[in-house]
Amino acid sequence: MSSICIVPIETSPRVWLEPLKAGILKAFGIHAVCATKEINLARSFDLARRQYNSSQILLQLIASLPADAPRILGVTAVDLFIPILTFVFGEAQLDGIGAVVSLHRLDNKFYGLPEDQGLLVQRLVKESVHELGHTFGLVHCSHPGCVLNASTYVEDIDQKSGELCLPCQQQLKLTQGLQSGKATR
Repeated sequence: MSSICIVPIETSPRVWLEPLKAGILKAFGIHAVCATKEINLARSFDLARRQYNSSQILLQLIASLPADAPRILGVTAVDLFIPILTFVFGEAQLDGIGAVVSLHRLDNKFYGLPEDQGLLVQRLVKESVHELGHTFGLVHCSHPGCVLNASTYVEDIDQKSGELCLPCQQQLKLTQGLQSGKATR
């Protein structure tokens, strides 16, 4: 049975692993398992920006995917960026196999606010489902509340649900059917 592989990258999954597995199962109907993989974060660190290049982390993450995992999700706590943006909450390969998400800017502590583990976990689940949605070929959605809405600020993540809207669910079913060879004409 295939499953989505969750890889904690220099962070403990103790608080967030089970809710993340549940969120992935609910959104995609696919079980998730936790795995270990060597990721060298130092290779992705940009000294001038004092951040980590998420694209470089993603390349390491997808270098060798377990045979029974159609997707891989890395979860880290470092501050991520891509060269054209100041920061990103995560990054994914559109219609690909890999995604990475960071807890760094999802955490209230980053904004000088009181710690809230429950809110941090909710944000992580939403952002992970969002990025994994991209790996299934889903693009940003304009339906209010859809987890595939773009998120420029953490407040944007808080405003959306953790679920795919009906059109995104339909597109996902179509995509999953095509990938498994079950598409009908």
